[in-house]
Amino acid sequence: MVVIKIGRGATQRIIWILALLILAGGLTVAFFHLRDKIFPSTTFELNDELGGNIFPSLILSTATTDTLIVAPTEKGALGNPKSGISIQITSPVKDARLHVEVAETPFFKRSVSEFILPEEGKAYTVYPDILWNYDALRNNTQAEPITVSVEVQIKDREASQRVRTFSVRSINECLIGYNDKKNRFHNTGVLFAAYVNEDSPLIDKILREALNTRIVNRFMGYQNKRKDYVDKQVYALWNVLQRRKFRYSSISYSSLSSNVVYSQRVRTLEDALASSQINCVDGSVLFASLLRAINIDPILVRIPGHMYVGYYTDRNHSQANFLETTMIGDIDLDDFFPEEKLDSTSEGKSQEEMSRLTFEKSKEYAHRKYSADSARIHTLPRQYMFLEISKALRRKIQPLGK
Repeated sequence: MVVIKIGRGATQRIIWILALLILAGGLTVAFFHLRDKIFPSTTFELNDELGGNIFPSLILSTATTDTLIVAPTEKGALGNPKSGISIQITSPVKDARLHVEVAETPFFKRSVSEFILPEEGKAYTVYPDILWNYDALRNNTQAEPITVSVEVQIKDREASQRVRTFSVRSINECLIGYNDKKNRFHNTGVLFAAYVNEDSPLIDKILREALNTRIVNRFMGYQNKRKDYVDKQVYALWNVLQRRKFRYSSISYSSLSSNVVYSQRVRTLEDALASSQINCVDGSVLFASLLRAINIDPILVRIPGHMYVGYYTDRNHSQANFLETTMIGDIDLDDFFPEEKLDSTSEGKSQEEMSRLTFEKSKEYAHRKYSADSARIHTLPRQYMFLEISKALRRKIQPLGK
């Protein structure tokens, strides 16, 4: 063991140095304590209702309406809850002026918002303005992480900053439900209506092809008084999708893993037409888009694990038919004779006969499903859905477009 001897003078110097360090440390603590008393910082939390997920389909489909799909859990929220991102803050004084800055990201621009917090000591949920980049949201086809930075300041207090990572979901993800902060479930299946896009410019080409089959000479919606004319128009749409060789594709799940939000992957009309692939949801919203385009009122029916489409056969909605759209791809019309090549010596069925046969079988199959589940469809909204794509609904949920 090595022993180091320190002289008496050196010891005194060390003691003085330690004393000065302790004194300096005390002064530093006192300084910061006094600073916090005179210039206290602004404390707040950065929150949202969807577990850190941002759904472009939700934002775009309600951007021009007054519809609030995801409401604040807390009462008396300030600002616009449709922004989706909130701060929680307690007012230090009466009528405190709150200044909020949200930094720019690829999906929204920098924004500045100001609020008055009326009551001293009350906790407020505040939604600052979010200036969305709608094109970026519309073109987002894969979940994308973004860093959201928010700076908050109340008069006479130092500004504080919070940073949180959010996930911007794909445009193809439809929010179908969520659990709020009190663990109450909210059904948001109405957002399936956003994927029914009767305004798409691509629909005109489909309708032209359908008219070229001469199954009907014109699309008149409910104007023709013949009872079977609505069905003939619907069959013309069915036939043209079969001629386009649509095939069933079961891809339907999103990559989202959460016990807060629930979503369903849905192809947009443009995606479905480009790939000629549909699952039960894609086929239903695609067919509903075509029906809306010819002024026939469609219905989306959802049961556990499945969706099919319906349509009213008269303008008074006294009767409805239903279609199993996954059966569109059950046959390949090229395997059968075109009408112009049929003669008395030909054997087998024609393309027209087979297309008509699958259409009728589709109606029978879907009608049986509806009859079996009718009571639950209209009474258990968490697992079932009966969604009429009406003019009234269009005032709440707008179609997604490219």
